[in-house]
Amino acid sequence: MDNKSVDTGEISLKELIIKLKELCFYFLAQWKIILLAGVIGSALGLTYSFIKKPIYTASLSFVLEDEKEGGGGLGGALGLASSFGLDLGSGGGGIFTGSNLPGLFKSRSMVEKTLLSPVYEDGNQVSLAEMYIQNNKWREKWLGNAKLAKIEFLPQSNRKAFTRVQDSILGEIYKDLSKLSLSVGQKDKKNGIISIDVTSTNELFSKYFCEALAKQVGMFYVETKSKKARLNMAILQRQVDSIRRELNGAITGVAVANDNAFNLNPALNVRRAPSVKRQVDVQANTAILTELVKQSELAKVTLRKETPLIQVIDRPILPLPKERFGKLKGLILGGFLGGFIVIIVLAARLLFNSIMK
Repeated sequence: MDNKSVDTGEISLKELIIKLKELCFYFLAQWKIILLAGVIGSALGLTYSFIKKPIYTASLSFVLEDEKEGGGGLGGALGLASSFGLDLGSGGGGIFTGSNLPGLFKSRSMVEKTLLSPVYEDGNQVSLAEMYIQNNKWREKWLGNAKLAKIEFLPQSNRKAFTRVQDSILGEIYKDLSKLSLSVGQKDKKNGIISIDVTSTNELFSKYFCEALAKQVGMFYVETKSKKARLNMAILQRQVDSIRRELNGAITGVAVANDNAFNLNPALNVRRAPSVKRQVDVQANTAILTELVKQSELAKVTLRKETPLIQVIDRPILPLPKERFGKLKGLILGGFLGGFIVIIVLAARLLFNSIMK
């Protein structure tokens, strides 16, 4: 049998080294093109460093006050309050703990309410939404569109009265901020300090938005977490006022009944019954009022226990830290990318030519 070489389609190490040498010689032969691409890339990178606006970062850190569950005497008082059909519970705070809190800060509702907050820019009161639109020069793009040219976002506007176009614009702003500009989380898992970072090309917008968002979430926190305590305190206050009026009326009734029974014949005891009844009303209303006053004071303590809710540690202070795309970075990165792209193109062309042969 004749020995025949079989082509298995595999390449040996020696052939691979030869191919790599050929490729290196090919690139060296094209050094002028690669160098020109690097120079052009460096020029573009340098130009970009001049055009690119610096990024300003506003940071605000805070801690949430952990609510202490009432025990002992307070727990007994809360149980006593339940006899009046009142729930003076400490209020649920689960939505403000763990991973829920960053989600609350980045929720569309909180961000949109913050965007409608009033701020002062060049002596004029505008909303943060208008400030964002002007900073990104959206109005210049809307000049040819009649619907968009008249759109305004006034401070503290009624969100429910917005048109579909306004909803769409706010949605785009929210999308940009939540994905690119807003970051919320714990930088150190060992402590409970939460940080808010807002980045933008406008230093004042970063600062104002960061502070307004923390304030907005704080207001929502107050309204939600202490809602039950505030409602219970209002109910107790109305009951205290009502019982006090009844007690005053009963005291007056006792005096009137005693006047009517003055110098009455002792044998006619039935004429003294109204006075006795009114005295029972006075005693009963006095006991009820005493308990309600206790519960009212307890409700005030419970409400005070709910606040303060957010304790700010650090606020953004001007001038804010800024990140600039440096000229040296533009030169080096642009030159590297330019040369690398040309090398890829040359390698692809060489491969294509070898296949077509």
